[in-house]
Amino acid sequence: MNVRLIWGNYVSGDLERTAAFYTALGFKRNDNMEDGEFVSFVFGDTSRFIINFFTEKRLSDPMNGGLSIPKSANELIFSLSADSEEEVDQWAEKVKQAGGTISSPPQKFQQGYTFAFSDPDGHKFNFLYWPGM
Repeated sequence: MNVRLIWGNYVSGDLERTAAFYTALGFKRNDNMEDGEFVSFVFGDTSRFIINFFTEKRLSDPMNGGLSIPKSANELIFSLSADSEEEVDQWAEKVKQAGGTISSPPQKFQQGYTFAFSDPDGHKFNFLYWPGM
């Protein structure tokens, strides 16, 4: 057996705003948004990691409830790789311009370089450059 793809599923409070944010960051769409209940993006060069953003009702119903937009806690933080410290800085600027919130500015972390941000719904991410990785 082999895992071929990984999907992350989040709740979005406004699918059009979510689509605009991730499109502005340059991520490739993975849907046609025809049903109005989700928007999807491919993360990475291999197209093996996809994050879907659903309306709360669409995602909560099949999961028997309990899913929501984070208000004050971290649900999960995806780390996205960068190829250099300069690229981390470029991503930070791009996130700001797209309307994201920088929660931790670009900084050295051990031998790496990183910053943390949240999208307009509060989902947490960080970009990380780690030499040799």
